[in-house]
Amino acid sequence: MTERIEPARFAGQTVIVTGAGSGIGRATALRIAREGGRVIAVDISPHNLVDMPGAAAGEFVPIVADVTSEVDISRVIDAAGDRINALANVAGVMDDMTPVGEVSDAVWQRVFTVNVDGVMKLMRAVIPHMIEQGFGTVVNVASEAALRGSAAGAAYTASKHAVVGLTVSSAYMYGPSGIRVNAVAPGPVRTGIETTWGSELGKQRVRASHSIIPKSVDASVLAASITFLLSEDSANINGAVLPSDGGWSAA
Repeated sequence: MTERIEPARFAGQTVIVTGAGSGIGRATALRIAREGGRVIAVDISPHNLVDMPGAAAGEFVPIVADVTSEVDISRVIDAAGDRINALANVAGVMDDMTPVGEVSDAVWQRVFTVNVDGVMKLMRAVIPHMIEQGFGTVVNVASEAALRGSAAGAAYTASKHAVVGLTVSSAYMYGPSGIRVNAVAPGPVRTGIETTWGSELGKQRVRASHSIIPKSVDASVLAASITFLLSEDSANINGAVLPSDGGWSAA
């Protein structure tokens, strides 16, 4: 895919992007900056944010923060300032492909704390600002695992279904306030995250579904989908879950 940059699409806008130091989050943050936006680039790793400001012409405000921490979230909101145009909830973690009969409390809690609690807490923090403004957009990164049961283990699959629930509930509740909330469901993406197998049954069952999985794409392809939903190009879209998966969801 060749990116078609629209230099002023996010001009004058402040956009919070979590997981901005790598993978889909980084690609999204860079694209918004190239299109004129002010990016509050949030990542838990300071090393991932070191070269962000020099990677694009737009304005970056790097914030080292844990999206599950109320204190850190307050720092993110303070850095954004009075006007928050958009939020991209990209940060997330994978499970170890264990089915529910084998999943450990540690895996379940870690996955839900980041993938669900983190998304909810950032939304809870920005929504009051957006209500006061009378506008705002939120895009949550779900997963193909939010659409089917064969893409991951029990914890990750359940967490991404919960992300969809947060998305559609919020779209319904806050649509009349001028706020749009949508989700993107990525298929395979080249992000450097390695699959771990904590269960032989999980390994056998998930691998059995691999024959219909499309080829992995670059993170910039997902950034194109996310920035579309963040921008006014998607002005009439609210409460949607957009599969950006090369047709996997059609199989």
